[in-house]
Amino acid sequence: MTDVGARWHYRRMIDHLGINCTDLPRAAAFYDRILGVLGHRRVMDVEVAIGYGTEGPDFWISTFEGVGPNREVHVAFSAPDAATVRAWHAEAIAAGAESLHEPRLWPEYHPGYYGAFVRDTEGNNIEAVCHTGDS
Repeated sequence: MTDVGARWHYRRMIDHLGINCTDLPRAAAFYDRILGVLGHRRVMDVEVAIGYGTEGPDFWISTFEGVGPNREVHVAFSAPDAATVRAWHAEAIAAGAESLHEPRLWPEYHPGYYGAFVRDTEGNNIEAVCHTGDS
């Protein structure tokens, strides 16, 4: 793994990220399934917002009265290894996602960057990535 890849893997840049959803129950069912593959779970549910993480909420989905179309959001979730990226991609497709990019190495990012991309139930570009290569 390159130094850049190691820094990306071990340093957390984003405290939390939230996206707005037009159909919160549908989005919650989707994220319950695909985030479980990565070892994450619902850690908070406040009716109009649900927080996911391992210890505290790092990723939120929410809704509000009058929520309209929103712009596509890209979210990359960490995975420990390539096998988990592949399992996540398969689960995302089974949960109704559209595959944007099958799991593969992305050497243009760095030699150990292994990721897969899907479009979620709300039209967002969602990725699972590890920085340990295809092993």
